Amino acid sequence: MDAIPYYLPVGDELEIFTAAHASRLPILLKGPTGCGKTRFVEYMAARLQRPGAAMQAAGQGIPGNLITVACHEDLTGSDLVGRYLIKGDETVWIDGPLTQAVKSGVICYLDEIVEARKDTIVLIHPLTDHRRILPIDKKGEIIEAHPDFLLVISYNPGYQSVLKDLKHSTRQRFVTIDFDYPPREKEAQIIAHESGVDMETALSLAKLGEKVRHLKASGLEEGVSTRLLIYAGQLIQRQLPPRRACRVAVSTSLTDDVESQRAIDALVAAIFE
Repeated sequence: MDAIPYYLPVGDELEIFTAAHASRLPILLKGPTGCGKTRFVEYMAARLQRPGAAMQAAGQGIPGNLITVACHEDLTGSDLVGRYLIKGDETVWIDGPLTQAVKSGVICYLDEIVEARKDTIVLIHPLTDHRRILPIDKKGEIIEAHPDFLLVISYNPGYQSVLKDLKHSTRQRFVTIDFDYPPREKEAQIIAHESGVDMETALSLAKLGEKVRHLKASGLEEGVSTRLLIYAGQLIQRQLPPRRACRVAVSTSLTDDVESQRAIDALVAAIFE
């Protein structure tokens, strides 16, 4: 079994995912950028890996119990399902990541699903109800999902435009787990573990995270992610002065607006006196 990644639970997300996995219910993870959704899926995939799954998946070129697809606006159905390719003098079919997961019985994680084209999203519908099938039109085949296959998708509702929101016809096919940034004490534990800084510094960075997120009401488009706070911690651990580390990892990464950068820098100066 692969090593289990570090993940610090915030609520009952472990219990919900485990129950949904046992019931083979598709899961939607909803929350802001950098709050731990992807790490959570990696953690659960390693934790729930069944005996022999790694060997079976490896035989099909799949590492571990998880296939992750980063969705984008050019993602086509063929990118997910597969396509015919010319190899030498013959044409061969190559399974896409979704087909591989369906056949091998691993978790398929479609990250930021609403970034994909609408016709691509429709492809997953037959996998999210009682049928659990994947039609492959180009081959004229219908694949029944492996009993252990699980579909997980994620999106950030606060970031998406109205044109890129997740349709209700899709949302109502999933069990939904809401994510948000952890409370200060837990976020500090995560920062300390992932960056190697001492707890006092980690608490200061977590405090900065809280303060910056409150600036969203003042026009800042996105709150600072736990990921960026970890980056700042890693730079501090490498002896970069805290204010400079927060400048390059937080304020200039979050926004190009000079006034917003000044507001964040003022918070940094107040916390790291």
